[in-house]
Amino acid sequence: MNFHTQQPLEELAEALKQWFSNDLGKELLNAEQQILDQLLPSLYGVHLVQMGVDPTIDLASESAVAHTFIVYHKLELGMQPNSLIAQNAELPLEHNSVDVVLLHHSLDFAASPHQVLREAARVLRPGGHLLIVNFNPVSWWGLSRFWTRKSKEPIWQKAHFISHHRLVDWINLLELTELKTKSDYFLPSYESSNVRRKFGKLQGVGRQYLSRFGAFNIILARKDVGGMTAIPPEKSGKRFIRLPVAEPATRGQARESR
Repeated sequence: MNFHTQQPLEELAEALKQWFSNDLGKELLNAEQQILDQLLPSLYGVHLVQMGVDPTIDLASESAVAHTFIVYHKLELGMQPNSLIAQNAELPLEHNSVDVVLLHHSLDFAASPHQVLREAARVLRPGGHLLIVNFNPVSWWGLSRFWTRKSKEPIWQKAHFISHHRLVDWINLLELTELKTKSDYFLPSYESSNVRRKFGKLQGVGRQYLSRFGAFNIILARKDVGGMTAIPPEKSGKRFIRLPVAEPATRGQARESR
């Protein structure tokens, strides 16, 4: 799949944050959050990393994972205190060190989506879970790209709109297994809330009869095997962050502590 030439995420970041804070962006975000709140409580572990387009949005509040943190390319006001400044395509994290990776539109606005996905798979531990949130090309939103004039193109239309079939091919190549896919938000992409209200019945109809054609998809996948061969940090020339993991006490240590 050939991707259109796209501005770096660093240049799109401010416009994307503004769009997610307007009425239409908030509606879409709320619909995504509802599905994530259904999926996250069943995913367990010690470390969860969120990679997205706005570091002030914490999508993992319902997660049962003990330590959650957000990766973003620069320091921003309003960021969570447990954030990591890094590029999505080059994560300074150990191989097989994270239990859950959440990609919130990270692939939609990446210069190299496959590389971002590869990094996510690299840091994910065997048995860990990957959540991908992305715009759905087979939806009202995906179709609207073909009749919108380039000069009036909203920021979200700059997304790659990677198909579900293509993403599943990628995750299979990275030795991950798709567990389920959910799609939602069946209203058209009009900025006017009054116009969107006129199409309100489409939400119920879409959920009942067109469940694969929502504005966004959320794919849940699991890493069932070890995956790629780990390259030692001293050979790769990169410095990796070793996430802290509590070590269980032995029986002898437990007696001494009494």
